[in-house]
Amino acid sequence: MQIRISWPAGNVTATLDADTPTAQALTKALPLTSTARTWGEEVYFDTGVAVSRETDARQVVEPGTVAFWTDGNALALPYGPTPISRGDECRLASPCNILGRLDTDARNLASIRDGDPVRVELIDE
Repeated sequence: MQIRISWPAGNVTATLDADTPTAQALTKALPLTSTARTWGEEVYFDTGVAVSRETDARQVVEPGTVAFWTDGNALALPYGPTPISRGDECRLASPCNILGRLDTDARNLASIRDGDPVRVELIDE
């Protein structure tokens, strides 16, 4: 399952694991619009979707991971270190459900500014 995340300066696509409860809940809410927030080299934004933390939730992830922050009902898109990272790792605020990976270079997310409008939509297959 593929999604597109768009903002004024660009867009990225991502492939999600359609078998997870979080991915299923998110896709039912698409398309959605929100306001981007930045935290170090991470972009996150509210989705209006509330789900439980899954058993394989992780706090340290690779750049380009598509994660769902259950504490904030938000998609979390890390592309580099956050304020709590150790070294160059991508450390999220708390363990997040892992949804998939960006299909494009995660550094593209660096053009998102705090407060930018974002849109997430399903890409028809």
